Amino acid sequence: MKIAVLPGDGIGPEIIAEAVRVLKAIGLQFEMEEAPVGGAGYRAKGHPLPESTLALCKASDAILFGAVGDFSLDTLPRDLRPEQAILGLRKELNLFANFRPAIVYPELVQASSLKPEVVAGLDILIIRELTGDIYFGKPRGIQTLANGEREGFDTMRYSESEIRRVAHVGFEAARKRNKRLCSVDKANVLDTMQLWREIVIEVGKEYPDVALEHMYVDNAAMQLLKNPKQFDVIVTGNMFGDILSDEASMLTGSIGMLPSASLNEKGFGLYEPIHGSAPDIAGKGIANPLATILSAAMMLRYSFNLAEPADRIEAAVKKVLASGIRTGDIAEPGQKKASTKEMGDAVLAAL
Repeated sequence: MKIAVLPGDGIGPEIIAEAVRVLKAIGLQFEMEEAPVGGAGYRAKGHPLPESTLALCKASDAILFGAVGDFSLDTLPRDLRPEQAILGLRKELNLFANFRPAIVYPELVQASSLKPEVVAGLDILIIRELTGDIYFGKPRGIQTLANGEREGFDTMRYSESEIRRVAHVGFEAARKRNKRLCSVDKANVLDTMQLWREIVIEVGKEYPDVALEHMYVDNAAMQLLKNPKQFDVIVTGNMFGDILSDEASMLTGSIGMLPSASLNEKGFGLYEPIHGSAPDIAGKGIANPLATILSAAMMLRYSFNLAEPADRIEAAVKKVLASGIRTGDIAEPGQKKASTKEMGDAVLAAL
């Protein structure tokens, strides 16, 4: 089992280090090879996704990814900015289905900005299509009109096959949970989303045991705050999923708690925390590594079909939270704050 380890920028190296420690502690034989990506890739090789890094990923069975983003490189041409690394990996490896669970642990109910009775027991899975939509659609660009005014334009596009395959992923995931799927679109305004809804309905006929609901994205954003526990599995497009999954993350109390998996049709996956590179706290040893550790557990479950060790890691994280150990992002006022390494030590002890 070969894992490409891509720490990236900002707090990426710090949190990846703790996840690697956990993987080494569970008693399985992994071959792990590290490579630069993002700003680190640009500084080392002149590109955010160096050819050697991409080759390593293609030769591996899964990718454990930290974070990319470096404000000091924001003046580079767009194709050389750190964030292009993750877009490039999604495209090159066809990582079209993004799994983002949003779970409120009992010990962290008070950390949420919503009332405890609204979020207690929350367990949502958002499945976001990753390789289509307005982020990849063409034509796109900035042009100067005849009157001298500049105009920016992007194109929202989805083919029937792209919608169909992510819909199947959504229905299969719902089938393994509570058999409820909510498809989020904007079919009342956008032609692309009209097609989305039509295809999801067609695919739904193959899953008579799954209850299908449709919701416009603006209403879904409101309902996530008003009554989030009405949702079980949500499937949606790239742009809407980007926004809604970040909104859902804050229901849990901290974006530092949420893992994610990006999968292709063969089960190959890239696993990463959703919180980004957090340059303001990079190098201080205070970042929360739990989302990265939980991403490693998702890797064991989805890419390697190793449910038992994945369960062990997730149980260890729950045990640590129950013991009251907190990094700064999930600590209550006056509570002692653990460092990144201390949180990693606690998970290892719980294992």
